[in-house]
Amino acid sequence: MDYDVIVVGAGLAGLVATAEIADGGKKVLLLDQEPESSLGGQAWWSFGGLFLVDSPEQRKMGIKDSKGLAWQDWLGSAGFDRLNDEDIWAKKWAEAYVDFAAHEKRDWLKSLGIKFFPVVGWAERGGYLADGHGNSVPRFHIVWGTGPAIVEAFEKRVRSHMNNGVVKYLPRHQVDEIISDDGQVNGVKGSILEPSSAGRGEKSSRHVVGEFEYHANAVVVSSGGIGANFDLIRENWPERLGNSPQNMISGVPDHVDGRMLKISENAGGRIVNRDRMWHYTEGIKNWNPVWTSHGIRILPGPSSIWLDAEGNRFQAPNFPGFDTLGTLESIMKTGYDYSWFILTQSIIEKEFALSGSEQNPDLTGKSLKKLLERLKKGAPGPVKAFMNKGEDFIIADNLKDLVKEMNDLVDDELLDEEHIRNQIVARDREIDNKFTKDLQITALRGSRFYRGDKLIRTAKPHKILDPNNGPLIAVRLNIISRKTLGGLQTNLSGQVLNSSGEPVEGLFAAGEVTGFGGGGVHGYRALEGTFLGGCLFSGKVVGEYLKQ
Repeated sequence: MDYDVIVVGAGLAGLVATAEIADGGKKVLLLDQEPESSLGGQAWWSFGGLFLVDSPEQRKMGIKDSKGLAWQDWLGSAGFDRLNDEDIWAKKWAEAYVDFAAHEKRDWLKSLGIKFFPVVGWAERGGYLADGHGNSVPRFHIVWGTGPAIVEAFEKRVRSHMNNGVVKYLPRHQVDEIISDDGQVNGVKGSILEPSSAGRGEKSSRHVVGEFEYHANAVVVSSGGIGANFDLIRENWPERLGNSPQNMISGVPDHVDGRMLKISENAGGRIVNRDRMWHYTEGIKNWNPVWTSHGIRILPGPSSIWLDAEGNRFQAPNFPGFDTLGTLESIMKTGYDYSWFILTQSIIEKEFALSGSEQNPDLTGKSLKKLLERLKKGAPGPVKAFMNKGEDFIIADNLKDLVKEMNDLVDDELLDEEHIRNQIVARDREIDNKFTKDLQITALRGSRFYRGDKLIRTAKPHKILDPNNGPLIAVRLNIISRKTLGGLQTNLSGQVLNSSGEPVEGLFAAGEVTGFGGGGVHGYRALEGTFLGGCLFSGKVVGEYLKQ
Protein backbone atom coordinates (compact mmCIF):
# COMPACT_ATOMS: atom_id res chain seq x y z
CA MET A 1 0.00 0.00 0.00
CA ASP A 2 1.14 3.57 -0.75
CA TYR A 3 -0.30 4.89 2.54
CA ASP A 4 -2.06 3.66 5.65
CA VAL A 5 -4.97 6.10 5.22
CA ILE A 6 -6.15 8.47 2.50
CA VAL A 7 -8.20 11.45 3.69
CA VAL A 8 -10.36 13.13 1.03
CA GLY A 9 -11.09 16.74 1.92
CA ALA A 10 -8.88 19.20 3.81
CA GLY A 11 -11.60 21.02 5.72
CA LEU A 12 -11.80 20.98 9.50
CA ALA A 13 -12.95 17.36 9.85
CA GLY A 14 -10.22 16.23 7.45
CA LEU A 15 -7.53 18.16 9.31
CA VAL A 16 -8.64 16.75 12.67
CA ALA A 17 -8.75 13.18 11.36
CA THR A 18 -5.37 13.58 9.66
CA ALA A 19 -3.73 15.00 12.78
CA GLU A 20 -5.09 12.24 15.00
CA ILE A 21 -4.13 9.41 12.62
CA ALA A 22 -0.64 10.82 12.11
CA ASP A 23 -0.20 11.12 15.87
CA GLY A 24 -0.33 7.33 15.87
CA GLY A 25 2.54 7.14 13.39
CA LYS A 26 0.37 6.09 10.45
CA LYS A 27 1.20 7.47 6.99
CA VAL A 28 -1.59 9.71 5.69
CA LEU A 29 -2.27 11.14 2.24
CA LEU A 30 -4.47 14.25 2.44
CA LEU A 31 -6.17 15.14 -0.85
CA ASP A 32 -8.23 18.20 -1.74
CA GLN A 33 -9.56 19.60 -5.01
CA GLU A 34 -8.93 23.22 -3.97
CA PRO A 35 -5.61 25.10 -3.95
CA GLU A 36 -3.62 25.31 -0.74
CA SER A 37 -5.05 28.79 -0.10
CA SER A 38 -8.33 27.15 0.94
CA LEU A 39 -6.87 24.73 3.49
CA GLY A 40 -9.37 24.46 6.34
CA GLY A 41 -12.41 24.83 4.10
CA GLN A 42 -15.57 26.47 5.43
CA ALA A 43 -14.33 26.46 9.02
CA TRP A 44 -11.92 29.30 8.27
CA TRP A 45 -14.85 31.54 7.31
CA SER A 46 -16.91 30.72 10.39
CA PHE A 47 -17.71 32.88 13.39
CA GLY A 48 -16.10 30.18 15.49
CA GLY A 49 -19.08 29.37 17.68
CA LEU A 50 -18.97 26.13 19.65
CA PHE A 51 -21.64 24.37 21.71
CA LEU A 52 -20.34 23.67 25.22
CA VAL A 53 -22.27 22.46 28.27
CA ASP A 54 -21.73 23.63 31.87
CA SER A 55 -18.54 25.46 30.95
CA PRO A 56 -16.56 27.85 33.20
CA GLU A 57 -17.65 30.66 30.86
CA GLN A 58 -21.31 29.81 31.46
CA ARG A 59 -20.88 29.58 35.20
CA LYS A 60 -19.13 32.97 35.32
CA MET A 61 -22.10 34.47 33.47
CA GLY A 62 -24.52 33.00 36.03
CA ILE A 63 -25.81 30.27 33.69
CA LYS A 64 -26.87 26.97 35.23
CA ASP A 65 -26.45 24.27 32.62
CA SER A 66 -26.17 20.49 32.75
CA LYS A 67 -25.76 17.52 30.46
CA GLY A 68 -29.36 16.51 31.27
CA LEU A 69 -30.71 19.90 30.21
CA ALA A 70 -28.60 19.90 27.05
CA TRP A 71 -29.81 16.41 26.11
CA GLN A 72 -33.41 17.51 26.71
CA ASP A 73 -32.85 20.46 24.36
CA TRP A 74 -31.13 18.31 21.75
CA LEU A 75 -33.92 15.73 21.66
CA GLY A 76 -36.58 18.43 21.53
CA SER A 77 -34.83 20.06 18.59
CA ALA A 78 -33.81 16.93 16.71
CA GLY A 79 -37.23 15.29 16.70
CA PHE A 80 -35.71 11.94 15.73
CA ASP A 81 -38.55 9.95 14.15
CA ARG A 82 -36.74 7.35 12.03
CA LEU A 83 -35.20 5.43 14.88
CA ASN A 84 -35.53 2.02 13.28
CA ASP A 85 -33.67 3.13 10.17
CA GLU A 86 -32.15 6.49 9.19
CA ASP A 87 -31.89 7.90 12.72
CA ILE A 88 -30.63 4.80 14.49
CA TRP A 89 -26.97 5.87 14.41
CA ALA A 90 -27.71 9.59 14.33
CA LYS A 91 -29.23 9.48 17.81
CA LYS A 92 -26.28 7.45 19.14
CA TRP A 93 -23.90 10.06 17.72
CA ALA A 94 -26.01 12.84 19.24
CA GLU A 95 -25.80 11.29 22.70
CA ALA A 96 -22.05 10.83 22.35
CA TYR A 97 -21.64 14.41 21.12
CA VAL A 98 -23.58 15.98 23.99
CA ASP A 99 -21.43 13.97 26.39
CA PHE A 100 -18.32 15.23 24.57
CA ALA A 101 -19.57 18.84 24.77
CA ALA A 102 -20.24 18.47 28.50
CA HIS A 103 -16.92 16.90 29.40
CA GLU A 104 -13.86 16.40 27.19
CA LYS A 105 -14.38 19.00 24.45
CA ARG A 106 -13.32 22.20 26.17
CA ASP A 107 -10.24 20.74 27.87
CA TRP A 108 -9.12 19.11 24.62
CA LEU A 109 -9.42 22.39 22.70
CA LYS A 110 -7.74 24.30 25.52
CA SER A 111 -4.78 21.87 25.34
CA LEU A 112 -4.40 22.93 21.69
CA GLY A 113 -4.23 26.60 22.62
CA ILE A 114 -7.84 27.47 21.77
CA LYS A 115 -9.44 30.09 24.04
CA PHE A 116 -12.95 31.47 24.35
CA PHE A 117 -14.54 34.91 24.47
CA PRO A 118 -15.98 35.29 28.00
CA VAL A 119 -19.56 36.27 26.99
CA VAL A 120 -21.60 33.23 25.96
CA GLY A 121 -24.14 33.76 23.16
CA TRP A 122 -27.74 32.59 23.20
CA ALA A 123 -28.64 31.18 19.79
CA GLU A 124 -31.77 29.29 18.68
CA ARG A 125 -33.92 30.22 21.66
CA GLY A 126 -36.85 28.12 20.51
CA GLY A 127 -39.91 29.83 21.89
CA TYR A 128 -41.98 26.68 22.42
CA LEU A 129 -42.37 24.46 25.49
CA ALA A 130 -39.51 23.30 27.70
CA ASP A 131 -39.14 20.00 25.88
CA GLY A 132 -39.40 21.55 22.41
CA HIS A 133 -36.85 23.13 20.07
CA GLY A 134 -34.18 25.50 21.25
CA ASN A 135 -31.47 26.20 23.79
CA SER A 136 -32.86 26.64 27.28
CA VAL A 137 -29.73 28.59 28.20
CA PRO A 138 -26.88 30.35 26.35
CA ARG A 139 -24.35 27.81 25.02
CA PHE A 140 -22.75 29.54 22.01
CA HIS A 141 -19.06 29.92 22.91
CA ILE A 142 -17.12 32.13 20.51
CA VAL A 143 -13.52 31.12 19.93
CA TRP A 144 -11.04 33.94 20.51
CA GLY A 145 -9.74 34.27 16.95
CA THR A 146 -12.97 32.83 15.43
CA GLY A 147 -12.76 30.17 12.70
CA PRO A 148 -9.16 30.84 11.65
CA ALA A 149 -7.95 30.13 15.19
CA ILE A 150 -9.64 26.72 15.13
CA VAL A 151 -8.18 25.90 11.73
CA GLU A 152 -4.74 27.10 12.80
CA ALA A 153 -4.63 24.73 15.77
CA PHE A 154 -5.12 21.67 13.56
CA GLU A 155 -3.22 22.96 10.53
CA LYS A 156 -0.21 23.38 12.83
CA ARG A 157 -0.43 19.72 13.85
CA VAL A 158 -0.85 18.54 10.26
CA ARG A 159 2.06 20.65 8.97
CA SER A 160 4.26 19.27 11.73
CA HIS A 161 3.51 15.77 10.44
CA MET A 162 4.12 16.96 6.87
CA ASN A 163 7.56 18.10 7.94
CA ASN A 164 8.38 14.76 9.54
CA GLY A 165 7.17 12.84 6.48
CA VAL A 166 4.12 11.17 8.05
CA VAL A 167 1.57 13.28 6.13
CA LYS A 168 1.61 14.14 2.44
CA TYR A 169 -0.79 16.90 1.35
CA LEU A 170 -1.78 17.19 -2.31
CA PRO A 171 -4.05 20.11 -3.24
CA ARG A 172 -5.70 20.26 -6.70
CA HIS A 173 -6.33 16.52 -6.54
CA GLN A 174 -10.01 15.84 -7.22
CA VAL A 175 -11.19 12.34 -6.34
CA ASP A 176 -13.50 10.83 -8.96
CA GLU A 177 -13.73 7.24 -7.72
CA ILE A 178 -13.23 5.21 -4.55
CA ILE A 179 -11.52 1.93 -5.43
CA SER A 180 -12.58 -1.41 -3.95
CA ASP A 181 -11.24 -4.95 -4.20
CA ASP A 182 -13.52 -7.81 -3.14
CA GLY A 183 -15.65 -5.44 -1.06
CA GLN A 184 -12.64 -3.82 0.63
CA VAL A 185 -12.03 -0.14 -0.10
CA ASN A 186 -8.32 0.24 -0.83
CA GLY A 187 -7.78 3.51 -2.65
CA VAL A 188 -8.93 6.38 -4.81
CA LYS A 189 -8.41 7.62 -8.33
CA GLY A 190 -9.13 10.99 -9.84
CA SER A 191 -8.10 14.08 -11.74
CA ILE A 192 -5.21 16.44 -11.19
CA LEU A 193 -6.49 19.98 -11.71
CA GLU A 194 -4.38 22.75 -13.15
CA PRO A 195 -2.57 24.98 -10.64
CA SER A 196 -4.72 27.85 -9.42
CA SER A 197 -3.93 31.25 -7.98
CA ALA A 198 -7.47 31.59 -6.60
CA GLY A 199 -7.54 33.07 -3.14
CA ARG A 200 -9.23 31.49 -0.15
CA GLY A 201 -12.88 30.82 -0.96
CA GLU A 202 -12.65 32.01 -4.55
CA LYS A 203 -13.92 29.80 -7.36
CA SER A 204 -11.09 27.74 -8.84
CA SER A 205 -10.64 26.11 -12.23
CA ARG A 206 -11.76 22.55 -12.92
CA HIS A 207 -9.46 22.10 -15.92
CA VAL A 208 -7.86 18.65 -15.77
CA VAL A 209 -4.14 18.30 -16.51
CA GLY A 210 -3.52 14.75 -15.32
CA GLU A 211 -4.73 11.68 -13.45
CA PHE A 212 -3.78 9.94 -10.21
CA GLU A 213 -4.38 6.70 -8.35
CA TYR A 214 -3.33 5.96 -4.79
CA HIS A 215 -3.86 2.99 -2.52
CA ALA A 216 -4.27 2.66 1.24
CA ASN A 217 -5.73 0.39 3.89
CA ALA A 218 -8.56 2.88 4.52
CA VAL A 219 -10.17 5.94 2.95
CA VAL A 220 -11.75 8.75 5.00
CA VAL A 221 -14.23 11.00 3.20
CA SER A 222 -14.41 14.47 4.78
CA SER A 223 -15.51 16.50 1.79
CA GLY A 224 -18.34 18.63 3.23
CA GLY A 225 -21.96 19.11 2.22
CA ILE A 226 -24.02 20.51 -0.65
CA GLY A 227 -24.46 24.16 0.41
CA ALA A 228 -23.22 25.71 -2.86
CA ASN A 229 -25.05 23.23 -5.10
CA PHE A 230 -28.43 24.94 -5.46
CA ASP A 231 -29.72 22.27 -7.86
CA LEU A 232 -29.05 19.52 -5.32
CA ILE A 233 -30.59 21.61 -2.53
CA ARG A 234 -33.78 22.06 -4.55
CA GLU A 235 -33.81 18.39 -5.55
CA ASN A 236 -33.81 17.35 -1.89
CA TRP A 237 -35.96 20.21 -0.56
CA PRO A 238 -38.62 18.82 1.82
CA GLU A 239 -42.30 19.59 1.28
CA ARG A 240 -42.65 20.47 4.97
CA LEU A 241 -40.67 23.67 4.31
CA GLY A 242 -42.95 24.79 1.48
CA ASN A 243 -41.69 25.38 -2.04
CA SER A 244 -37.97 25.58 -2.58
CA PRO A 245 -36.67 29.14 -3.02
CA GLN A 246 -36.22 30.35 -6.57
CA ASN A 247 -33.70 32.90 -5.38
CA MET A 248 -31.01 32.02 -2.85
CA ILE A 249 -27.65 33.39 -1.88
CA SER A 250 -24.78 31.19 -0.82
CA GLY A 251 -23.26 31.07 2.63
CA VAL A 252 -20.45 28.76 1.49
CA PRO A 253 -17.78 28.79 -1.25
CA ASP A 254 -18.35 27.21 -4.66
CA HIS A 255 -16.35 24.08 -3.82
CA VAL A 256 -19.04 22.92 -1.35
CA ASP A 257 -20.62 20.93 -4.15
CA GLY A 258 -21.53 17.57 -2.59
CA ARG A 259 -19.87 15.55 -5.35
CA MET A 260 -18.23 13.07 -2.94
CA LEU A 261 -21.61 11.99 -1.63
CA LYS A 262 -22.49 10.30 -4.92
CA ILE A 263 -18.96 8.92 -5.30
CA SER A 264 -19.18 7.40 -1.81
CA GLU A 265 -22.62 6.03 -2.60
CA ASN A 266 -21.18 4.35 -5.71
CA ALA A 267 -18.62 2.70 -3.43
CA GLY A 268 -21.41 1.13 -1.37
CA GLY A 269 -22.10 3.83 1.22
CA ARG A 270 -25.64 4.67 2.23
CA ILE A 271 -26.93 8.25 2.28
CA VAL A 272 -29.73 8.94 4.78
CA ASN A 273 -31.90 11.91 5.75
CA ARG A 274 -31.44 13.66 2.40
CA ASP A 275 -34.40 15.91 3.18
CA ARG A 276 -32.81 17.46 6.27
CA MET A 277 -30.96 20.70 5.74
CA TRP A 278 -30.19 23.98 7.48
CA HIS A 279 -30.54 27.29 5.67
CA TYR A 280 -30.75 30.71 7.25
CA THR A 281 -33.45 33.30 6.70
CA GLU A 282 -31.51 36.47 7.53
CA GLY A 283 -29.18 36.55 4.54
CA ILE A 284 -27.88 39.74 2.92
CA LYS A 285 -25.97 39.98 -0.34
CA ASN A 286 -22.30 40.64 0.24
CA TRP A 287 -21.33 44.01 -1.23
CA ASN A 288 -17.76 42.66 -1.49
CA PRO A 289 -18.24 39.04 -2.64
CA VAL A 290 -15.57 36.33 -2.56
CA TRP A 291 -17.53 33.43 -4.07
CA THR A 292 -20.55 33.07 -6.34
CA SER A 293 -23.77 34.61 -4.93
CA HIS A 294 -21.88 35.31 -1.71
CA GLY A 295 -24.22 35.96 1.20
CA ILE A 296 -23.66 36.96 4.82
CA ARG A 297 -25.98 36.04 7.66
CA ILE A 298 -27.14 38.64 10.13
CA LEU A 299 -26.90 37.42 13.72
CA PRO A 300 -29.80 39.45 15.10
CA GLY A 301 -30.84 40.29 18.62
CA PRO A 302 -34.52 39.80 19.46
CA SER A 303 -35.99 43.28 18.89
CA SER A 304 -36.42 43.83 15.11
CA ILE A 305 -39.92 43.71 13.62
CA TRP A 306 -40.03 40.78 11.18
CA LEU A 307 -42.44 41.11 8.24
CA ASP A 308 -43.18 38.84 5.31
CA ALA A 309 -42.93 40.07 1.71
CA GLU A 310 -46.46 41.50 1.91
CA GLY A 311 -45.80 43.37 5.13
CA ASN A 312 -47.48 41.02 7.61
CA ARG A 313 -45.77 40.52 10.95
CA PHE A 314 -44.80 36.92 11.58
CA GLN A 315 -46.56 35.11 14.40
CA ALA A 316 -44.88 33.82 17.55
CA PRO A 317 -42.33 32.35 17.92
CA ASN A 318 -40.97 33.54 14.57
CA PHE A 319 -38.84 36.22 16.16
CA PRO A 320 -35.19 37.00 15.31
CA GLY A 321 -32.90 34.32 16.71
CA PHE A 322 -35.55 31.88 17.92
CA ASP A 323 -36.29 29.17 15.37
CA THR A 324 -34.40 29.18 12.08
CA LEU A 325 -36.31 26.41 10.28
CA GLY A 326 -39.67 27.41 11.75
CA THR A 327 -39.24 30.87 10.27
CA LEU A 328 -37.92 29.41 6.99
CA GLU A 329 -41.10 27.34 6.71
CA SER A 330 -43.27 30.38 7.44
CA ILE A 331 -41.45 32.47 4.83
CA MET A 332 -41.61 29.87 2.08
CA LYS A 333 -45.33 29.27 2.66
CA THR A 334 -46.02 32.94 1.88
CA GLY A 335 -45.17 32.27 -1.76
CA TYR A 336 -42.10 34.52 -1.62
CA ASP A 337 -38.47 33.74 -0.84
CA TYR A 338 -37.57 36.87 1.08
CA SER A 339 -38.76 38.84 4.11
CA TRP A 340 -38.02 42.11 5.92
CA PHE A 341 -36.66 43.47 9.16
CA ILE A 342 -37.75 46.93 10.29
CA LEU A 343 -35.70 48.34 13.14
CA THR A 344 -34.16 51.49 14.55
CA GLN A 345 -30.67 52.91 14.80
CA SER A 346 -30.77 52.07 18.52
CA ILE A 347 -31.43 48.41 17.70
CA ILE A 348 -28.80 48.05 14.99
CA GLU A 349 -26.13 49.56 17.24
CA LYS A 350 -26.73 47.02 20.01
CA GLU A 351 -28.11 43.94 18.31
CA PHE A 352 -26.68 43.47 14.83
CA ALA A 353 -23.66 41.24 14.30
CA LEU A 354 -22.61 39.50 11.10
CA SER A 355 -21.60 35.88 10.85
CA GLY A 356 -18.15 35.06 9.56
CA SER A 357 -14.55 35.52 10.57
CA GLU A 358 -13.94 38.29 8.04
CA GLN A 359 -16.95 40.27 9.35
CA ASN A 360 -15.57 40.28 12.89
CA PRO A 361 -12.00 41.63 12.59
CA ASP A 362 -11.81 42.38 16.31
CA LEU A 363 -12.55 38.83 17.45
CA THR A 364 -10.69 37.25 14.53
CA GLY A 365 -7.67 39.46 15.05
CA LYS A 366 -7.80 38.97 18.84
CA SER A 367 -7.80 42.73 19.31
CA LEU A 368 -9.12 44.01 22.62
CA LYS A 369 -8.77 47.58 21.37
CA LYS A 370 -11.03 46.94 18.38
CA LEU A 371 -13.41 44.91 20.53
CA LEU A 372 -13.95 47.87 22.87
CA GLU A 373 -15.01 49.97 19.88
CA ARG A 374 -18.24 47.93 19.82
CA LEU A 375 -19.25 49.76 22.98
CA LYS A 376 -19.05 53.13 21.26
CA LYS A 377 -22.08 54.83 19.75
CA GLY A 378 -22.86 53.75 16.21
CA ALA A 379 -23.11 50.43 14.42
CA PRO A 380 -20.02 48.17 14.30
CA GLY A 381 -17.75 48.89 11.33
CA PRO A 382 -18.68 45.83 9.21
CA VAL A 383 -22.41 46.46 9.82
CA LYS A 384 -21.96 50.14 8.92
CA ALA A 385 -20.28 49.08 5.67
CA PHE A 386 -23.37 47.06 4.72
CA MET A 387 -25.62 49.97 5.68
CA ASN A 388 -23.65 52.20 3.31
CA LYS A 389 -22.93 49.75 0.48
CA GLY A 390 -25.23 46.75 0.80
CA GLU A 391 -28.16 46.65 -1.61
CA ASP A 392 -30.48 45.09 0.99
CA PHE A 393 -30.34 48.02 3.46
CA ILE A 394 -32.69 51.02 3.42
CA ILE A 395 -32.46 53.98 5.81
CA ALA A 396 -35.12 56.68 6.13
CA ASP A 397 -36.29 59.31 8.61
CA ASN A 398 -39.94 58.28 8.44
CA LEU A 399 -42.02 55.20 7.74
CA LYS A 400 -43.64 56.58 4.58
CA ASP A 401 -40.29 57.04 2.84
CA LEU A 402 -39.00 53.74 4.21
CA VAL A 403 -41.92 51.73 2.79
CA LYS A 404 -41.65 53.50 -0.57
CA GLU A 405 -37.98 52.55 -0.85
CA MET A 406 -38.75 48.98 0.22
CA ASN A 407 -41.24 48.68 -2.64
CA ASP A 408 -38.77 50.26 -5.02
CA LEU A 409 -36.08 47.75 -4.05
CA VAL A 410 -38.23 44.76 -5.06
CA ASP A 411 -39.87 46.65 -7.94
CA ASP A 412 -43.37 45.90 -6.66
CA GLU A 413 -46.12 47.56 -4.64
CA LEU A 414 -46.63 44.70 -2.18
CA LEU A 415 -46.17 46.81 0.95
CA ASP A 416 -48.85 49.14 2.27
CA GLU A 417 -47.62 51.87 4.59
CA GLU A 418 -50.85 52.10 6.62
CA HIS A 419 -50.92 48.33 7.20
CA ILE A 420 -47.32 48.30 8.40
CA ARG A 421 -47.83 51.42 10.51
CA ASN A 422 -50.85 49.92 12.27
CA GLN A 423 -48.86 46.83 13.26
CA ILE A 424 -45.91 48.81 14.57
CA VAL A 425 -48.12 51.29 16.45
CA ALA A 426 -49.91 48.35 18.11
CA ARG A 427 -46.56 46.88 19.08
CA ASP A 428 -45.30 50.24 20.37
CA ARG A 429 -48.33 50.68 22.64
CA GLU A 430 -47.25 47.50 24.46
CA ILE A 431 -44.00 49.20 25.54
CA ASP A 432 -45.86 51.51 27.97
CA ASN A 433 -46.11 48.77 30.62
CA LYS A 434 -43.61 46.28 31.96
CA PHE A 435 -46.17 43.57 31.27
CA THR A 436 -47.56 42.80 27.82
CA LYS A 437 -49.43 40.30 25.68
CA ASP A 438 -46.93 40.74 22.81
CA LEU A 439 -44.72 37.68 23.16
CA GLN A 440 -41.82 39.25 21.28
CA ILE A 441 -41.66 42.07 23.82
CA THR A 442 -41.93 39.53 26.62
CA ALA A 443 -39.04 37.63 25.07
CA LEU A 444 -36.76 40.61 24.59
CA ARG A 445 -37.39 41.78 28.15
CA GLY A 446 -36.71 38.27 29.36
CA SER A 447 -33.45 38.12 27.43
CA ARG A 448 -32.18 41.15 29.34
CA PHE A 449 -32.29 39.14 32.55
CA TYR A 450 -29.23 37.39 31.10
CA ARG A 451 -26.21 39.59 31.74
CA GLY A 452 -24.57 38.80 28.39
CA ASP A 453 -27.62 39.87 26.40
CA LYS A 454 -28.12 43.02 28.42
CA LEU A 455 -24.49 44.01 27.93
CA ILE A 456 -24.02 43.44 24.22
CA ARG A 457 -27.00 41.79 22.47
CA THR A 458 -30.40 43.23 23.43
CA ALA A 459 -31.35 46.88 23.11
CA LYS A 460 -33.40 48.53 25.82
CA PRO A 461 -37.10 48.09 24.86
CA HIS A 462 -38.32 51.17 23.03
CA LYS A 463 -40.89 52.35 20.54
CA ILE A 464 -39.92 51.73 16.93
CA LEU A 465 -41.65 54.87 15.64
CA ASP A 466 -40.21 57.20 18.26
CA PRO A 467 -37.92 59.52 16.24
CA ASN A 468 -35.51 59.71 19.17
CA ASN A 469 -34.51 56.12 18.36
CA GLY A 470 -34.19 56.69 14.61
CA PRO A 471 -33.55 56.75 11.82
CA LEU A 472 -35.64 53.79 10.68
CA ILE A 473 -33.89 50.94 8.92
CA ALA A 474 -35.30 48.20 6.70
CA VAL A 475 -33.34 45.13 5.66
CA ARG A 476 -34.41 42.74 2.93
CA LEU A 477 -33.63 39.23 4.13
CA ASN A 478 -32.76 36.53 1.61
CA ILE A 479 -32.62 32.77 2.07
CA ILE A 480 -28.96 31.85 2.49
CA SER A 481 -27.81 28.26 1.96
CA ARG A 482 -25.60 26.70 4.56
CA LYS A 483 -25.55 23.19 6.05
CA THR A 484 -26.41 19.63 5.09
CA LEU A 485 -28.03 17.80 8.01
CA GLY A 486 -28.18 14.37 6.35
CA GLY A 487 -25.40 12.35 4.73
CA LEU A 488 -23.43 9.14 4.83
CA GLN A 489 -24.59 6.87 7.62
CA THR A 490 -21.74 5.93 9.98
CA ASN A 491 -21.39 3.89 13.13
CA LEU A 492 -19.70 5.19 16.27
CA SER A 493 -16.26 4.42 14.84
CA GLY A 494 -16.96 6.49 11.74
CA GLN A 495 -17.23 3.48 9.44
CA VAL A 496 -19.55 4.12 6.51
CA LEU A 497 -22.48 1.70 6.45
CA ASN A 498 -24.12 0.11 3.43
CA SER A 499 -27.82 -0.36 2.69
CA SER A 500 -27.87 -3.46 4.94
CA GLY A 501 -26.44 -1.53 7.88
CA GLU A 502 -23.06 -3.27 7.64
CA PRO A 503 -19.72 -1.42 7.42
CA VAL A 504 -18.21 -0.87 4.00
CA GLU A 505 -14.79 -2.30 4.82
CA GLY A 506 -12.08 0.32 4.66
CA LEU A 507 -14.42 3.29 4.12
CA PHE A 508 -14.82 5.97 6.79
CA ALA A 509 -16.32 9.45 6.84
CA ALA A 510 -16.38 12.53 9.06
CA GLY A 511 -17.83 16.02 9.13
CA GLU A 512 -20.70 17.47 7.15
CA VAL A 513 -20.64 14.66 4.57
CA THR A 514 -22.03 12.46 7.40
CA GLY A 515 -24.56 15.02 8.57
CA PHE A 516 -21.91 15.79 11.23
CA GLY A 517 -22.10 12.23 12.49
CA GLY A 518 -24.15 9.09 11.93
CA GLY A 519 -26.01 10.46 8.92
CA GLY A 520 -27.71 13.30 10.75
CA VAL A 521 -26.68 14.01 14.35
CA HIS A 522 -28.94 17.08 14.51
CA GLY A 523 -32.13 15.41 13.33
CA TYR A 524 -34.40 18.11 11.94
CA ARG A 525 -33.01 21.15 13.77
CA ALA A 526 -29.69 22.36 15.13
CA LEU A 527 -28.88 24.15 18.37
CA GLU A 528 -26.03 26.18 16.80
CA GLY A 529 -22.36 25.92 17.62
CA THR A 530 -22.77 22.28 16.66
CA PHE A 531 -21.53 22.34 13.06
CA LEU A 532 -17.87 23.10 13.77
CA GLY A 533 -18.23 20.93 16.85
CA GLY A 534 -19.60 18.07 14.77
CA CYS A 535 -16.59 18.30 12.45
CA LEU A 536 -14.23 18.33 15.42
CA PHE A 537 -15.90 15.39 17.13
CA SER A 538 -16.44 13.14 14.11
CA GLY A 539 -12.91 13.85 12.82
CA LYS A 540 -11.49 13.01 16.24
CA VAL A 541 -13.50 9.78 16.51
CA VAL A 542 -12.39 8.54 13.09
CA GLY A 543 -8.80 9.60 13.67
CA GLU A 544 -8.55 7.88 17.05
CA TYR A 545 -10.00 4.67 15.60
CA LEU A 546 -7.65 4.57 12.62
CA LYS A 547 -4.47 5.44 14.48
CA GLN A 548 -4.71 2.26 16.54
